[in-house]
Amino acid sequence: RFRRDPASRGKVCETGLWGLSRHPNYFFQWLGWVGYAVVAIGPSGAWPWGWAALAGPAFMYWLLTRASGIPPLEAHMMRSRGPAYAEYRERVNAFWPGPQKQGDPP
Repeated sequence: RFRRDPASRGKVCETGLWGLSRHPNYFFQWLGWVGYAVVAIGPSGAWPWGWAALAGPAFMYWLLTRASGIPPLEAHMMRSRGPAYAEYRERVNAFWPGPQKQGDPP
């Protein structure tokens, strides 16, 4: 709805999860990888190779936060939204959902 609204042109969506994280989609994608590792480890944790599955979420975290996820998207958003996105970046965490930093607007 935000993108379809002509009044939103050039603005940044801050409703719902986007008020807690600039990239909630990447966070939940990573959380899925954590789930795979939890299943591989199992309830007892007795299978040693199950612990190797933690490499998956670790690598995905690196990819999403340092390589192919957030960096190119942030660069695009800075070009397309400019000062509005710069102000949003100052207040909202990039990856980990959490409260906005002090002094934030609604």
